[in-house]
Amino acid sequence: MQAPPGDFVTALSASLTARGEQVDLVQLESIRERFGLDQPFLVQYWKWISGVLVGDFGVSFEWRQPVGELIGERMALSLILALATVLFTWAVALPIGVYSAVKKYTIGDYLITTIGFIGLATPNFLLALVLMYVGVVHFGSDVTGLFSPEFRNAPWSFARFKDLLAHLWIPVVILGTSSSASIIRIMRANLLDELPKPYVTTARAKGLSEFKLLMTYPVRVALSPFISTIGWMFPQIISGSVIVSIVLSLPTAGPMLLTSLKAQDMYLAGSFVLLLSILSVLGMLVSDVLLALVDPRVRRR
Repeated sequence: MQAPPGDFVTALSASLTARGEQVDLVQLESIRERFGLDQPFLVQYWKWISGVLVGDFGVSFEWRQPVGELIGERMALSLILALATVLFTWAVALPIGVYSAVKKYTIGDYLITTIGFIGLATPNFLLALVLMYVGVVHFGSDVTGLFSPEFRNAPWSFARFKDLLAHLWIPVVILGTSSSASIIRIMRANLLDELPKPYVTTARAKGLSEFKLLMTYPVRVALSPFISTIGWMFPQIISGSVIVSIVLSLPTAGPMLLTSLKAQDMYLAGSFVLLLSILSVLGMLVSDVLLALVDPRVRRR
């Protein structure tokens, strides 16, 4: 935020000039003094971070509202979207990855690989635009947003939550497509490494059914790298879905983060970046706990 020349007031002045409005230099200078932008960087940072430690994220320069009020619901919706996307990704990638490894070099494996590469190569925002077109032209329905018009500004209730679930599947499928494609490849590669090992041959020789053998030993071991993806999936989904959120008009953290960066609204942008960093740490913690539950070798280290 401090690296580019200027600050929020400079960006505001440029925006006013671009719209053909009169720029009052005295008023702009008073705004700079009110927000403390005329002070050294370290002083500005200390004021902000000392407030964060007591739950005060400061006031947004652009919105003129407390940052905590602005980001609360957006971060909550982003977390719901990220969690739903992770569950969707796992539900799709796990069985398909296992099938692709067990049936390697078959028509099904080649078909899954081809679809996976297409999923990796297709930008999420392009898939969002295609779904919007299909929804409007062929079904006459609006697929944008996370709520129906009557629930967008309504207080939280069970009816509003049901409406959220009814709209949530579209961005989940869009965001989960590329994630599923990549994790299918990871799961397939992990399982292919485990299947030729001697313990699998020994278990098969003892007469275990193929399904029980797979689920008890190689799949459980292959899940370790699979589970470790949680650490980066949560923040990546939230920060990486900016364009999709803009295309689908989703009231999530991404579009507001982008706007705050463009406007150099450092308290708002800094709060988003801080929360994304915390999510990364929590994601790593969750993945470590799950790894310890799934793989006994991790608990012994």
